Amino acid sequence: MDMTPEFLMLAFTLILALVQIGAAGMARTAELGGKWNAGPRDGEAPPPGKLAGRLMRAQANLFETLPLFAAAVIIAHIAGKDGQLTFVGAHLYFFGRLIYLPLYAFGVPYIRSLVWLVATGGLVTVLVALFL
Repeated sequence: MDMTPEFLMLAFTLILALVQIGAAGMARTAELGGKWNAGPRDGEAPPPGKLAGRLMRAQANLFETLPLFAAAVIIAHIAGKDGQLTFVGAHLYFFGRLIYLPLYAFGVPYIRSLVWLVATGGLVTVLVALFL
């Protein structure tokens, strides 16, 4: 069975999530060193620097909406609601999240927020399709 375009966008979003986990982790390890990374991390770590902090916040931001997106795509498929709205919504969500990451990492204001709105609009579009 071939994957639907919506499931393909979900799969790409999961890959993006892994990339974000790795990027945030590597940035934090670059700040604190490999010994810290390999150690038990029992004590309080210093606050993250700019890049690590931004990557960690971007990751947390993705993880706030990713379960909703995954559930919406799965429900749409099971309910037979796949169509133009879910196609467009899934693509807006994925590409919005993809573009959001470097904008956040480089500290680009305003445009980052607009891109977040596009991604969130994609999620809402998939949700709307469930009720049509």
